Parts: sequence; structure tokens; C-alpha cells
Amino acid sequence: MRRRLDVVASLIVSPRVLFLDEPTTGLDPRSRAEIWSAIRDLAGQGTTILLTTQYLDEADQLAGQIVIIDKGRTTAQGTPDELKDTLGGRIDVVVADSQDLPAAAAVIQRLTQHPPSADHDRRRLSTPVAAGAVTLPELVRQLDAAGVAAEDVSLRRPTLDEVFLDRTGDPAEDGAEDGAGNGADNGAEQGAAA
Repeated sequence: MRRRLDVVASLIVSPRVLFLDEPTTGLDPRSRAEIWSAIRDLAGQGTTILLTTQYLDEADQLAGQIVIIDKGRTTAQGTPDELKDTLGGRIDVVVADSQDLPAAAAVIQRLTQHPPSADHDRRRLSTPVAAGAVTLPELVRQLDAAGVAAEDVSLRRPTLDEVFLDRTGDPAEDGAEDGAGNGADNGAEQGAAA
């Protein structure tokens, strides 16, 4: 409640510039949505807002420009769409039977030139794909031709979380086994200015 009051107090006036440091941390979904609405209203009235957040869905919803910072250095910047476009797309396939995972993986690799990552427990395969390189109907036809029964097939844009992970590297390479690779622990922050 205190965090909510702090944020609301800063939104009472319409400042020319407003700095918000993780304003929705610890808020329930309803309160978070209310804060998002107030931020959108202020931005719509001409207030420049610098928002730091660990929640990239929040940056995606609110920011006109995003700067990804890792270990004190800017690793990427642009609009949410521009940042997501740098990764192309993503194919996700969930097969009905886990025994179909190898056949589905072969289809995906043939179409994308990338071996998919597999989550055997969820019977799911996932891999990046260059924008426009594969169509959903083509993927479904190829899976069907290989005799793979799929429960779910999607071709989607990457999330800002995926962009962040791509731009900041693999935490395992940075010593994640001792906790140093965690974005919150190594100084990695995402900032968005709307």
C-alpha cells in the first residue's frame, strides 16, 4: 500500500519529466493496471517519463523507447517493436506424443536451419526463425507429412524478455552458478522512457 501511495502521490501533478524506479514492484495485478493507466495518461498529456523496470512486459506496454542496460553498458535501444524485430520470430511446437519429438525436431531444423530446443516434459520444441523464412501453413503441412500429430503450433514474435536475454548473454557464462549471473544481482537493469 505504501508503494502504491508513493506512486499515486507523484502522479497527482502533471510534471514535465517524471522518474519512476520500478513503480509496480510488489503490486497486485489490479493495482499494477491502475498505475499503468495513470502513466499512460500522463504520457498522453505530454509528460516525459523515465521508467526503470525489471518487468519487460511493463516496458512493452508503456515505453515508446527502451534502453537495455547490462553491467552498466547499453546493449540495445529502440522501440519495443524494433527490438523484437532484431530477433526475427520463434517457432513453438507441442507434439501429442513425446515419441514424435525427434521427427518434429527434424522438420523444424530443415525449415529453419536451427536445431530446436526441447522440453521433453512438456513435449515442446522451440527455435528462432528469421522473419518471413517460414509460414505457419508450411510448418503444419511439413509436420503432417512427417506423421507428427501436433497439439499446438505457433509462429510468434519474440518477447522483450527474449531480446533482453539475447542482448545480455548467457548467465551461465557469467557465473550464474554462484548467483552472479542473475540480472538483479549483477546490475543488469532494463529502462524504458515513454
